[in-house]
Amino acid sequence: MSRYERVMEAFVKTPVGGWLAVNVANPIDRRLLPMTRGKFGLFLGQPVGLLETIGARSGQKRQTPLLYVDDGDSVVLVASKAGAAKHPAWFHNLSANPRVSFLRRGGNRGDYVAREAEGAERDELWARANDLYAGYDTYQDRAGSRRIPVVVLDPAGD
Repeated sequence: MSRYERVMEAFVKTPVGGWLAVNVANPIDRRLLPMTRGKFGLFLGQPVGLLETIGARSGQKRQTPLLYVDDGDSVVLVASKAGAAKHPAWFHNLSANPRVSFLRRGGNRGDYVAREAEGAERDELWARANDLYAGYDTYQDRAGSRRIPVVVLDPAGD
């Protein structure tokens, strides 16, 4: 990890940094990622993709930039919301409508079916996500009694 990445990771782990990531960087990346076909986002050096869900209540398409871990053909997401007390809206959306699309870094877009990882699979994927970004353990501490979900997007086999 470069010095820049270490500094950014340390900053984003803070309450202010987490808030800025969710409320400032995400709206920018929501526009920047599609414009660059997933090649550029604000978090340089990190795999940030664009999740597209259908709103649980609105039925409207929603796009959320998220850090992700590749797991073969599948994609792993962590519903941390920087350690907020409640799950992020995108998690509620995919829980209601698990068919989603995801734009990976580099421009590969695919259709997926979302599911929450449980048990040993969750533990393994949580560890892999923390290897990518050590802030998730900090977020879990901040989230209190809320267990942060680990989501797997499996390729949709139409």
